[in-house]
Amino acid sequence: MKFSSLSVIGLGYIGLPTAAVFASRKIKVIGVDVNQKAVDVINQGKIHIVEPDLDIVVHAAVNEGYLKATTVPQAADAFIVAVPTPFKGDNHEPDLSYIESASKAIAPVLAKGNLVILESTSPVGATEQMAAWLAAARPDLTFPQTHDENSDIRIAHCPERVLPGHVMRELIENDRVIGGMTEKCSAASVALYKTFVQGECVITNARTAEMAKLTENSFRDVNIAFANELSMICDKLDINVWELIKLANRHPRVNILQPGPGVGGHCIAVDPWFIVSKTPEQARLIRTTREVNDSKPLWVIDKVKIAIADFLQANPGKTAKDVSIACYGLAFKPDIDDLRESPSMFIAEQIIALHAGPVVLIEPNIEHLPAKLAQQTLVSREQAYSESDIHLLLVDHKPFKQQKPQQGIIVDTKGIWL
Repeated sequence: MKFSSLSVIGLGYIGLPTAAVFASRKIKVIGVDVNQKAVDVINQGKIHIVEPDLDIVVHAAVNEGYLKATTVPQAADAFIVAVPTPFKGDNHEPDLSYIESASKAIAPVLAKGNLVILESTSPVGATEQMAAWLAAARPDLTFPQTHDENSDIRIAHCPERVLPGHVMRELIENDRVIGGMTEKCSAASVALYKTFVQGECVITNARTAEMAKLTENSFRDVNIAFANELSMICDKLDINVWELIKLANRHPRVNILQPGPGVGGHCIAVDPWFIVSKTPEQARLIRTTREVNDSKPLWVIDKVKIAIADFLQANPGKTAKDVSIACYGLAFKPDIDDLRESPSMFIAEQIIALHAGPVVLIEPNIEHLPAKLAQQTLVSREQAYSESDIHLLLVDHKPFKQQKPQQGIIVDTKGIWL
């Protein structure tokens, strides 16, 4: 099966790299996004996110005419849906509204023989729900849920599994899980991804493919929770957790991860809740893991409160208004600009709300603060080092590893300044 045109719905941290890689293989790619600013930037051959090597590929693809961005879906041989799937409410219910909107947007331009792939990380059953939305919008076409192998439209779930900062390489090299609603759906999906995927395309059904991605991220969440809980235990027992982990990891079958201020990003901080929402009685460990990792930012905030008290005790005559705090890092992981579900962002916001004195922010991977922090100051590392009383390290970006503050109180959640 040959694909001469492709439409990627959602031009964010996954959609844009995916669109660019396909376009680099001389396939006409139509990228669709509701963000007019992002569309305009891409059509200039530039990028609106930080991802190594992506700018080069996008620039070439746009200049050669293989990549075009728009806000309105257009006809294509295949469609890849790569929109967000957050959760909503206090019970962490999956929010499929973005997938629903994308489905209804592409439905009018679907044609017999098209392939629709859901890449968005989703709760089990989301691909079937997408197929139902498409079928309701296009009763003139047949879909796998009613016509099995003989359907007009083929549908599959093929989750992304790439690491921010390494997306361009991992898109190509990593194995790909292909979960078609039928065998023909899977075969068509393999044919599409083999355009650039050098790893193995492993075929399963849509529900298992959905669960595979959730399982991968839940496994990582459990391991991070162990490290985060260990750090809180060690603090209570006056033990250096980073030294302890280094010693424990000398065991040939032990590989404990590094603790941090919490867990962020659009995957690990969200995906486990999709399992909990479907099977609340069975997912006890996964739920507890989320609770441990979600509690870590509050623990960090308490450490900052203690640091403020220590500073005031050492500087009689000063009040909280006189204490300046610098928060180093807002992204959810090192050396990227992605602030989604970032525990560092949450911590910074809470400190700003709670602290009477000045709070400055240092994030070397962004030029402008998000709207919710628009009233705050984004300063250089050097300025914060020289002017702040308390230094809160939240993300171990490379620039922060080069030198540590020489004055003031350090609260280090990553263990690089200790």
